[in-house]
Amino acid sequence: MKKIKKAVIPAAGLGTRFLPATKAMPKEMLPILDKPTIQYIVEEAIESGIEDIIIVTGKGKRAIEDHFDRAIELENNLIEKQKLNLLEKVQRSSNVEIHYIRQKEPRGLGHAVWCARNFIGNEPFAVLLGDDIVKAETPCLLQLINQYEQTLSSVIGVQTVPVEHTHRYGIIAPINNEGRRYKVDRFVEKPEPGTEPSQLAIMGRYVFTPEIFKLLESQKAGSGGEIQLTDAIQSLNAIQRVFAYDFEGTRYDVGEKLGYIQTTIEFALQHSELKNDLVEFLKLLLEKNAVKAENFQ
Repeated sequence: MKKIKKAVIPAAGLGTRFLPATKAMPKEMLPILDKPTIQYIVEEAIESGIEDIIIVTGKGKRAIEDHFDRAIELENNLIEKQKLNLLEKVQRSSNVEIHYIRQKEPRGLGHAVWCARNFIGNEPFAVLLGDDIVKAETPCLLQLINQYEQTLSSVIGVQTVPVEHTHRYGIIAPINNEGRRYKVDRFVEKPEPGTEPSQLAIMGRYVFTPEIFKLLESQKAGSGGEIQLTDAIQSLNAIQRVFAYDFEGTRYDVGEKLGYIQTTIEFALQHSELKNDLVEFLKLLLEKNAVKAENFQ
C-alpha cells in the first residue's frame, strides 16, 4: 500500500469576496490573528504526515511563496534582539518542503487540482482547500488518511450544514454508513434549493487515488462554467468506490466575510493574552449598540 505523503493546496482563486483587500494581496494571506490562513492549512498537512506540498497559484500570488521562504535578515534581527519566541514562529513557516505551479487560466477547482498531476504522479494524494480551517484533536486530513488506509479508496471530508446552506456546497447522497464513513450514491455540486439529497456537505478535505486525474482531464465545464472537482468525484465514484467521512472537529469558513470575522473573534477568545480584554470590549460594544437600538424604537 502506497502511503499518502503528497498534498495539493489550490490557491489560484481571485478572492473577489474580499475585494479591494485582495486586489494586491492573496486572500490566502489574510491573517487570522497573527498567522495567514494558508499557514493553518499547511500546518494541518504536516501534522497529518504530509512530506511534500504543492501549492497551485495564479497571478499575483507571489506573497505566498515569500511567506514560506527564509527571511534571513528578519531572522538575524530577531536573534540579535533575543526575540526567540517570534523567531520560532517565523522559522516554522519556512521549514517545509513546498513546491509551486501556476494555474495559467481560471478554469475552476477541478482544473487547479489537475495542474498538479505531474508532481503527484501515480500515487494517492491529499487535497486541502484554504477556505476551511479545521480544529480537531486528530487533524482532519489525518482522519481521512486513516480511512483511506482501511478502504484503499478515495475519501471525501463532509459535515452537516443547515438545509438553507446546501446550495453553496457539493452535497452527497448517502447509501448507508458504518459509523462516520458513508457509502455514496452520488455527489451533487451546489444543488438547487429543495433538491438537495442530504445535508452532508463536502468541506474542503479530500484523499484521492490517482485515477482522478484522467477524469479531470476529460471533465466538461459544470456549474459556473468551470471544471468542477465534485463532478469528477461523481465520475470516479462510477468506476471505483468513493467514500465520504463525517470528520470530527470544528470547521471554520474563512472564505467569506462573516465567517472570516467569526473565526477571528473565536480564535482571539481562545488566545490567553487577548481573551479577557476582548471579552470586556465585546461587552461594552454590545451595551453601546443596545442603547443605539433603543433610540430607534
